[in-house]
Amino acid sequence: MSKFKNTAAEKSTVTRDANKLFEKVDGNLFETIVLLSKRSNQVSKEMKEELSQKLEEFSSNTDNLEEVFENREQIEISKHYERMAKPQSIAIQELVDGEVYWRYPDTEENNG
Repeated sequence: MSKFKNTAAEKSTVTRDANKLFEKVDGNLFETIVLLSKRSNQVSKEMKEELSQKLEEFSSNTDNLEEVFENREQIEISKHYERMAKPQSIAIQELVDGEVYWRYPDTEENNG
């Protein structure tokens, strides 16, 4: 099943203390935003690939519209992904939990 299924990330909007997030990334607002943006894009891409693979199992090779029917399994899988925490929430939770690795490509210094 999904590796994001058991995340502690919030599934709805919550207010966060921005200063605590900034402290995780050297107190820099811009770098925190960039880091969270890049990580949420990675999570989103992984989730989309995972969903596509699962839905591919149920796809038919026919192009005939008359043969297309509602597939309960596809609907349930799609609903499951809709109920999951959003990629932005997962990225924030990973940062809070110290699970995000980042580095500065133009320096020798590594963080995370």
